[in-house]
Amino acid sequence: MIFKRTKIEDVIICEPTVHGDNRGYFVETFRADKLKNFLGYNLNFCQDNESKSSYGVLRGLHYQLEPFAQTKLVRVIKGKILDVAVDLRKHSTTFGKHVAIELTEENKRQLLIPKGFAHGFVVLSEEAIFAYKVDNYYSPEHDRGIAFNDSSLQIDWQIHKNNLKLSHKDLDQPTFKKSEYFD
Repeated sequence: MIFKRTKIEDVIICEPTVHGDNRGYFVETFRADKLKNFLGYNLNFCQDNESKSSYGVLRGLHYQLEPFAQTKLVRVIKGKILDVAVDLRKHSTTFGKHVAIELTEENKRQLLIPKGFAHGFVVLSEEAIFAYKVDNYYSPEHDRGIAFNDSSLQIDWQIHKNNLKLSHKDLDQPTFKKSEYFD
């Protein structure tokens, strides 16, 4: 597995080695020891989640406040998405900036999104199956979001706004300026 830092160095692309032949392929999607060697600390993932969505579904931008903030390791099992992480750490040099990475069933890339970031994705293929690990449990009381279309974030979701499909919850999120941040 190869780890690459993005333009926000704490958000990391994880590229697994794919072993394939005419029968199919095999890939290790997670190795705690290799990730610890790269990061210098251990992550203790406690929950796996999976969602299936159709073209244009946008989920996000979501995060949880302390003490239930989550680090996420996200990947696509089927299809193609644009995955976005927004830095909400007030004292970071990249505060308010974002990273957008295409994750596909072909490239098998994963994105490690640390605590202190909002996360969202949009489906670019006919459908997508999205899976992720988290290091803290879901807490409705600590759940927060940011408006996906906040102009100050300048996120290009790669799909015309008329083709986006959002939940009522995601359509009713506060702007970045009115959101809660991390110290």
